[in-house]
Amino acid sequence: MQRNVRKLFISSLFCLAVSFLSGCEFKVQLGSQENKETTLEKIRKAAEQGDAEAQFNLGACYYEGTGVAQDDEEAVKWFLKAAEQGHVVAQKNMGVFYGNGTGVAQDAEKATQWYRKAAEQGDAEAQYVIGSRYLKGFGVAQDVEKAMEWFHKAAEQGYAPAQYDLGVYYGSGTGVAQDHEKAVEWYRKAAEQGYAPAQLNLGVCYGSGTGVAQDHEKAVEWCRKAAEQGFALSQQNLGLRYDQGGLGVEQDYKEAFQWFLKAAEQGLASSQHNVGVYYLKGFGVAEDKEKALQWFRKAAAQGHEDSINVLKQQEE
Repeated sequence: MQRNVRKLFISSLFCLAVSFLSGCEFKVQLGSQENKETTLEKIRKAAEQGDAEAQFNLGACYYEGTGVAQDDEEAVKWFLKAAEQGHVVAQKNMGVFYGNGTGVAQDAEKATQWYRKAAEQGDAEAQYVIGSRYLKGFGVAQDVEKAMEWFHKAAEQGYAPAQYDLGVYYGSGTGVAQDHEKAVEWYRKAAEQGYAPAQLNLGVCYGSGTGVAQDHEKAVEWCRKAAEQGFALSQQNLGLRYDQGGLGVEQDYKEAFQWFLKAAEQGLASSQHNVGVYYLKGFGVAEDKEKALQWFRKAAAQGHEDSINVLKQQEE
C-alpha cells in the first residue's frame, strides 16, 4: 500500500460560527455577575418598575435557575420586556428562544425579527446572524445581496466570523464578484484576531499563491497558528506539509504523525486514515498493525473510502 499523501487544500467550509441551521444562532447571553451581587428582591422590584437591565437580569436568573426555580417561560417573559425596551442582548436572546422554541413556540420569522432589531441597533453579532438567515432563506425570503450587505456591516465592525465568511464568499464568488485579493484581505483581518479558520485559509492562500504572492514560510506560519489553537483542519494541513516536505518545512514523519494524531483524536476522518497509514507502515512511529486497523475503522465508520478499501484489503 502506498503512503497516503494528499494535496494541501483551502477549506471549502462556509464556516458560519453561528449554528442557524440547527435553529439557534448563538447561546443565550447573560449579564455580568451583578445579578448575583444584588439581591433578587431588588432586581425583581426594579424589573417590575420597568427597568430594562433589571428585567434582563431577572430573565437571566430564571434561565439559569439562580435564586429561583429554573423556568424558561418566565425567562422569556422578562427577556421580552427588556427586548421591547430596546435591550440589545435581550433582543438577541429572543431570537435564540424563537429559533429554538425555548419557552415559546418555535417561529423562524419571529426569531429573524428580533435579530433584526438588534442588528439595526448596530450589534455586529446580530448583523452576522441576519446575513446568515438571508443567505439561507431562513425565516426570511432568501436574498444573497442583502446577506452580503449585513455581512459587510458586521465585518467592518471587526466581527471575525463575518470577516472570515466574506473571505470565503470573495474567494468563491458567492454573492459577490470573485476577487481573491479581497478574499485574502478579509481572511487576514480575521486571522489577525486569532480566528483559526481564517488563519488556515490565509495560510493556504500563501501556499498556493492565490490572491497573494506565494510564500510557503508564511503559509506554515499561519497554518501553525490555527493548528496550535486545536483547529483540526490546520493540524491535518500541517501534518501534510511535514509528510511531503519542501513546503516551508523539512520532511519529518514524526512531526507529521503528531499533527495527524491531534486531528484524528478530534474525529477528522482524513487524519484518522493517515494515522492508520503511519502505524501500518511505521512512518514516524513504531509499526503497529492493530492500532492501524483501529484508526482505519474509525475513519471507515465516517465513510472514508480509502479506509474502507484498506480494511477490505486486510480482510482478504
